[in-house]
Amino acid sequence: MTTALSVPLHLPESATAARPSPERGAPCTMVILGASGDLTRRKLVPALFHLMADGRLADDFSILGVGRARMGDDAFRDTMRTAAAESLGEEMGAPETWETFAARLEYHAGDLNDASTYAALRERVEALEQESESRGGPPRGRLFYLALPPSVYETTLVRLSESGLAPRLDVPDRLPWARIVIEKPFGHSLESAQALNRVVCARFAEHQIFRIDHFLGKDTVQNLLVFRFANSIFEPVWNRDHIHHVQITAAETVGVGSRAGYYEEAGVVRDMFQNHLLQLLALTAMEPPVAFRDEAVRTEKTKVLDAMRPMSPEEVQRSAVRGQYGRGAIDGKPVRGYLEEDRVAPASMTPTYAAVRLVVDNWRWQGVPFFLRSGKRMSRRATEIAIRFRHPPHLMFPQSAGQRLPSNVLAFRIQPDEGLSLCFEVKVPDIDLQMATANMDFSYAEGFGTSAHSAYETLLVDCMLGDATLFTRSDAVEAAWRVVDPILAAWEESPPPGFPNYAAGSRGPAAADDLIARDDAVWRSP
Repeated sequence: MTTALSVPLHLPESATAARPSPERGAPCTMVILGASGDLTRRKLVPALFHLMADGRLADDFSILGVGRARMGDDAFRDTMRTAAAESLGEEMGAPETWETFAARLEYHAGDLNDASTYAALRERVEALEQESESRGGPPRGRLFYLALPPSVYETTLVRLSESGLAPRLDVPDRLPWARIVIEKPFGHSLESAQALNRVVCARFAEHQIFRIDHFLGKDTVQNLLVFRFANSIFEPVWNRDHIHHVQITAAETVGVGSRAGYYEEAGVVRDMFQNHLLQLLALTAMEPPVAFRDEAVRTEKTKVLDAMRPMSPEEVQRSAVRGQYGRGAIDGKPVRGYLEEDRVAPASMTPTYAAVRLVVDNWRWQGVPFFLRSGKRMSRRATEIAIRFRHPPHLMFPQSAGQRLPSNVLAFRIQPDEGLSLCFEVKVPDIDLQMATANMDFSYAEGFGTSAHSAYETLLVDCMLGDATLFTRSDAVEAAWRVVDPILAAWEESPPPGFPNYAAGSRGPAAADDLIARDDAVWRSP
């Protein structure tokens, strides 16, 4: 028997009436390399426009888009206006707001493999800086966003350094700062990530590099830190003595769509595990940092990844499951299988689902399995972290034959229904002693309303302020690859049997249920 308890959120008036002024990004020129691409249109420009409209950008701020497409400033502004309108809808506001933003928007056409492009680009950036200073503006920093395919990262980083556009700033310079934002994936393997890190470290200081993972900009992900370290009630039980296992799920109902070319090379492990899911695991398992400062937080996260038990090929066979979706139905509508998607090889062995059992070999988590799973074309879209606590060591209350007391579960819903819930046992009002499972639920939407800012907006402001708390350090990137590389290597050596092995719209392959059952557990339905 299950009942639901609603938990209204009561904020004191002082909490809503006397909040500190919102932080604004530092004055800068933001150069988007790959500005004619999908990421710029769908995410970056809408996020920047919304930040400006909300007063979160400095007055001295310009955007210079760089791309192969031949167009002028006005054509670029028109293209970006259409993109922002599609993304933001009614949030676009009055036309004058866009015009104010468009005045900060310029475009430079060029080939990023050509050194002359960077020389011309430097002239334009310096002209924008000089124009700002002539108006009495403060010195500007430079923010370079690599909205590019990973295959051109190395060339672009070298050219930015050689041209003087992004000088190494571990020594004083006329620029207040120069930072580079690199999208995932950072490398295709441990070896390639190490090679890219060597390029980065040879030409830039670590504090100049912001490896972005949009998952970490979500309020619900940051709330995990607040929940753990701003409340004393749960931290004493956040260990092997009280937690049976942890489940981290990232399920999608969509297929690969237009990303099939990328997905055929990446697969689900590179796409979701090496970055998103391992970052969620690190936040869940990390020790309390000495302060909420970027290096303190990132150091504790990296310690978790370094403590992950390496997997032998034999262990991969026991502790990792892969799958590929076949035909099925989503929301009652038939959908095709992965092998029928456009630009997918007819006999592709690319996994679209994976479930992995991982172990953190440290004092706090010894013996507690972490189950990570992610898949496309699943029965529902949901990302969550579920902490399942141990059963009471002795149950004094009577139970029916075959009945088993459910475990207490604390679940953090990352998306789409952001919030958290806690289930526990209560007595049913009656003469007899009967128990029922109650679910105490908190919803972000009900408590605070819809989030005012997207994850990209949060991370972009952090880049401008130089706050790297939510970004991944070079050693953490390599540590994450050390976790997933053995899985990828074992799977490449051993072709999967029977792909496709789960229907679109299902919960995934049956082997994943067997994997978690060996630890006396079942997958939770988010």
